[in-house]
Amino acid sequence: MSLKHSTHDAADVVAALAVAGFSEAEVAAMDAALAAALQGPRGANPLVGAVVIAADGTRLATGYHRGAGTAHAEADAIDQAKAAGHGLSGATMVVTLEPCNHCGRTGPCAQAIIEAGISDVVYAIDDPHDPAAGGAATLRAAGVRVRSGLGALAALELNRRWFDAVAAQRPFVTLHIAQTLDSRIAASDGTSQWISSPESLADNHALRGRIDAILVGTQTVLVDNPRLTARGADGAPAGRQPLRVVMGYRGIPEGAAINGDDGKVLHLPTRDPREALDELFAAGVRHLMVEGGSRILSAFLAAGLVDELIVYLAPTLLGSGTPALEDLGITTLAGAQQWEWDPASGGAVRPLGRDLRLHLRPVQTEPAQTEPAPPEPAPTEHVQTRPALTDRPPTPPAAAVNTSSDSTPLRTVADPASGGN
Repeated sequence: MSLKHSTHDAADVVAALAVAGFSEAEVAAMDAALAAALQGPRGANPLVGAVVIAADGTRLATGYHRGAGTAHAEADAIDQAKAAGHGLSGATMVVTLEPCNHCGRTGPCAQAIIEAGISDVVYAIDDPHDPAAGGAATLRAAGVRVRSGLGALAALELNRRWFDAVAAQRPFVTLHIAQTLDSRIAASDGTSQWISSPESLADNHALRGRIDAILVGTQTVLVDNPRLTARGADGAPAGRQPLRVVMGYRGIPEGAAINGDDGKVLHLPTRDPREALDELFAAGVRHLMVEGGSRILSAFLAAGLVDELIVYLAPTLLGSGTPALEDLGITTLAGAQQWEWDPASGGAVRPLGRDLRLHLRPVQTEPAQTEPAPPEPAPTEHVQTRPALTDRPPTPPAAAVNTSSDSTPLRTVADPASGGN
């Protein structure tokens, strides 16, 4: 995500941006903010990094957003700078996204910046999320100098799937698969507990504790009878539980474990992933994890509605059994879905016990360009560049969305859950 890793020579980029109104210190700070943002988890909120620099360009603190309910990147950087004894009067905040202007689980970042005495704010791109938007206007009204556009292309690439989800007014979708080396999620007799290592199961339960909802198909409920709760290492329920969602035409048996005793279960009588996402978005879900089985996983992938893929790969071979995926409607290699390693949220490849945790996001393929890519935007002090929710935000040349299909793959065999229940 570094600004210096573009098609331009690093020195040329620094020189061009300095002429355009950004200092070398601000360019370096944006590079550091983009790198810091990758430490956060993908999901309902965008990845955001922030750096505070003194008037002489000295870097005072670097912050990033660690997920829903935690301090935003700007507040994190401010807190770190204060803890180190730095005064922030006259300092500059460099951040990858427009500071928010709303009170959610945390206070508005725009107000925190004002109260800290920061006099300049440089951010990459406007926030397209209406409830959070407007921070730049609030800052300007308070006398803070605000400029935008630095690192815009890199910031868009950083969160391109989150921007897509916001524009489409649907939840951000994480798809989880726990499989063997030969891509099986259950043996021929239907047994699947446990393909994953205890460490992978713990990681999955930690993810369950921060998502809004977890979705499986009706066949998974009938075959595996999963609880779909977030639990700690001792098996005790976590403090925060996701909404448990069952997708499919058949009803949920009265005694199914998924019903629980907290009322947090929802049945969606549909096989259309987009219809399911619309209903969940209307219910307030902003981060959904799709967990199984094969038909459901394949349906979301075939529809191009997966923003993040997490695969727990066990060093196990079965040779037969239930495959992780069904037919995606792809008949030629040229039509294959392409994925890229995602360094965010703990890294692209991470050992977990005897397993490997693979983290990927979809590659986008843009039509061939007949015009050269535009240069980095010049700083903007008065014009908002927020993409409309009805339009997909501008995307850097290397990014694009997968093509989608309305068809839902059919299944005729048992459909066990993929991974821990």
